[in-house]
Amino acid sequence: MSEDKKVADKKVAEKKVTEKKVAEKKVAEKKVTDKKVTDKKVTDKKVTDKKVTDKKVTDKSLQSVLSPHVTEKATMVAEKHNQVVFKVRRTATKKQVKEAIELMFKVDVEAVNLLNVRGKTKKATRNTMGKRSDWKKAYVSIQAGQEINFTGE
Repeated sequence: MSEDKKVADKKVAEKKVTEKKVAEKKVAEKKVTDKKVTDKKVTDKKVTDKKVTDKKVTDKSLQSVLSPHVTEKATMVAEKHNQVVFKVRRTATKKQVKEAIELMFKVDVEAVNLLNVRGKTKKATRNTMGKRSDWKKAYVSIQAGQEINFTGE
């Protein structure tokens, strides 16, 4: 029996030693990860400083403007109120349209007004009716003294 007790005591002692080693490793790993976390925080601050200084224009905002909408009403509005009318995507926002117009035509935009235009119902054949798709129109107000030239001159 004394041999069994000795073997049991050795096993208990070995378990304690392995538990101490595991605990030391965990402490060492925590120290290393703490250092990494503090390093990341410092680099994140630098990145956020750069984001604040740089103004980004996304591809989505550039793709939001489809074409100029040239009609009699659009030319009258352009002469009276210094506004230009564009066809834009249905998902476009005022901010996206403003960024795109300022970047493409290098003008200062005062305001953007968006409106949804319903598609007309048309007679497709003798007995069936069809519907044109809905679209969105943007009235872009430009600062006085500036103009947008669509001819490229």
